[in-house]
Amino acid sequence: MRITRVLGAALLALGLAAGPAAADSSPSPSASADDDAPTQAGTSFRTAAEIEQGERATASGSTGDYLYWSFPADTGQRPTVKATVKLPARHGAETWQLDVYDGLRRRQACQYGAQSRTAAPDAGSVELACVLRTVRGWSEPWANDPLPGTYYIRLTVVDLAAFDLGQPVGADVRVDSKDIGGAAAVDGSLGKPLVPGIAVKSAEEKEGSKEAVLSSFGHDGWSSGWWSDRWVWTGIGGVLAALAGIGGYALTRGSGRPSRVPPGA
Repeated sequence: MRITRVLGAALLALGLAAGPAAADSSPSPSASADDDAPTQAGTSFRTAAEIEQGERATASGSTGDYLYWSFPADTGQRPTVKATVKLPARHGAETWQLDVYDGLRRRQACQYGAQSRTAAPDAGSVELACVLRTVRGWSEPWANDPLPGTYYIRLTVVDLAAFDLGQPVGADVRVDSKDIGGAAAVDGSLGKPLVPGIAVKSAEEKEGSKEAVLSSFGHDGWSSGWWSDRWVWTGIGGVLAALAGIGGYALTRGSGRPSRVPPGA
């Protein structure tokens, strides 16, 4: 019994001594995806900070600045852009606006969402949102439909008191997308996505030189191909139409020769 107690005390002491060492050697938790998100915004289309969908980007600036971000969007996606502006103490109300442009720098309309909102003088923040139309695989040259490629976010104040110009502000921006699929699919596809540098790449490909690097995102493949779930629904519709035709024929052809007709006729 005495030997058992001595061994138990020794094992307990070893466990307490090894505990801190094991805790120190355990791997630290992995960093979240937002740790790699940009903490600064661009001041123009050319210097827009690149963000990924599902990523929360932050930035600091001054009232009156134009803040720019860019993100990729592919066919069948319906992007939702949300922005929160943290406001300092000020003299009057301020109106902030969130605009989204495509790769050709055409302003895209929002299906719904508070794209422009006025903050009261005592409000600490203002939240904006813009739900874009579903990105299409192709479009007519005269149309303004959203196409796969790069999209730009511009956040700025459009109305404020003169005394509040230049006040420090903070901004949070996040982009998420919903895959709409065949409900909004169209036949055809875009030859090249609307991303920065696409004209340079096309020219170099014609000259037979090395392929140019366009951007740090969007290389996983654009416009995944001709297949969409519209083909499934088209096939189901064809089968139902065939069954309806067979059923209609069976109902209308009757039971054969009418009984009132003489056999020799």
